[in-house]
Amino acid sequence: MTADVAGDQELCWARVRGRLRTELGDAVFRNWLKPLSFEGIDEGTAIMRAPSPFVRDRVRSQYSDRLRAIWSVEHPGVKSIAIFAAGRAKAEPVSEASETEGLAADAAEIGAPMPAPAVRGAYEPEARPDFEAPLDPRFTFDNFVVGKPNELAFAAARRVAESEAVPFNPLFLYGGVGLGKTHLMHAIAWHVRQKDPRRRVIYLSAEKFMYQFIRALRFRDTVAFKEQFRSVDLLMIDDVQFISGKDSTQEEFFHTFNALVDQNRQVVISADKSPTDLEGMEERLRSRLGWGLVADIHPTNYELRLGIMQSKAERLGVEMPEKVLEFLSHKISSNVRELEGALNRIVAHSTLVGRDISLEMTQEVLADLLRANDRRVTVEEIQRQVANHFQIRLSEMHSARRSRAIARPRQVAMYLSKQLTSQSLPDIGRKFGGRDHTTVLHAVKKVEELRGLDKQFNDDVDLLRRMLES
Repeated sequence: MTADVAGDQELCWARVRGRLRTELGDAVFRNWLKPLSFEGIDEGTAIMRAPSPFVRDRVRSQYSDRLRAIWSVEHPGVKSIAIFAAGRAKAEPVSEASETEGLAADAAEIGAPMPAPAVRGAYEPEARPDFEAPLDPRFTFDNFVVGKPNELAFAAARRVAESEAVPFNPLFLYGGVGLGKTHLMHAIAWHVRQKDPRRRVIYLSAEKFMYQFIRALRFRDTVAFKEQFRSVDLLMIDDVQFISGKDSTQEEFFHTFNALVDQNRQVVISADKSPTDLEGMEERLRSRLGWGLVADIHPTNYELRLGIMQSKAERLGVEMPEKVLEFLSHKISSNVRELEGALNRIVAHSTLVGRDISLEMTQEVLADLLRANDRRVTVEEIQRQVANHFQIRLSEMHSARRSRAIARPRQVAMYLSKQLTSQSLPDIGRKFGGRDHTTVLHAVKKVEELRGLDKQFNDDVDLLRRMLES
């Protein structure tokens, strides 16, 4: 390659980096894209190298589509991209398939004889037991807005981060999507890092844990895998429900968990359900997960949503009319991510178009999102529809009566609440007369069983669902 060609390609790479920084923001660019180095263009493929497999996989799973699109604009000769990890030779293939597809292909081999790897000793742990793994700088305790729905989880997370000894093992955080589980786990890591950089920490998703375990099996290097995960001071696994039904991964996780607890090392776990409700999880593992403190993060209430919006606007340095914040806090109640996304859209529109932020502008910019939230079904609406359909009083949804004529419609309403809302099982139970989450779980399983046995009953449930969804 001539010097002129190399220079032109470097200029293209500089423009690509500039556009990425503008589109994704300084924090994302600094943590994930800035560490990439450009190695040239080979037969229409732009080749980049990441400093670690962890960064490589994050970039490939989250930003590869945008990278490819920007490259094709800045250099028409680029048709694809390839991202390698430091130390890996270019000759080794790196799939452009999504991480999920790669996991599915690897997972199919679990339990079968593992093929000999093409290159022995090529196993690369993708999250090191230290604090160099990138964490989101926004996710700190200072930036976490505390309210009634999350105060227990917040207090427990702070106790884990600040304690010299292990206060409870494990800390198990659970709740719906976008309620703050990942924020709290990142906050623990940031706090521990600042307090004592010598402590060894691993934070990763259960999906990544499984991926690394499968790689260790394939490359016949499980010793390195075990040493990596069983020698840490603090292990944090996000979205542990992902390994439900994956027996080999559960087995390894079970032994890793036990080894750390026996050594009095802290474990923090998050999931979308409580340990007892994790279907497809071995009983002994569910039991272990419930050993310590189980903290539920409830859906946000209006006061907490308003506080989050005010805090977010303040961090963005934007003057937001109070009536706009109040309007959004009322209208968008599903989760915090959607709420923050709405605020970002408003600020971006105001900045790019030059319009003042007003209630009218907010309704116009967020018309699609507001329509979707208006269509969202509530537990109360489900209770009314089911009570009318089965011709019982609405109050029976909360009563203690157990006759079949009352109990069956109540179970149907619980089932539909689980299917059509984002409410957790404990929250659904509370709206049915303060019932326990196990009662809701039993109702869901019972209705599913009856739908397969009774055609008329199945038709009734289908009809109710269509009415509610429309």
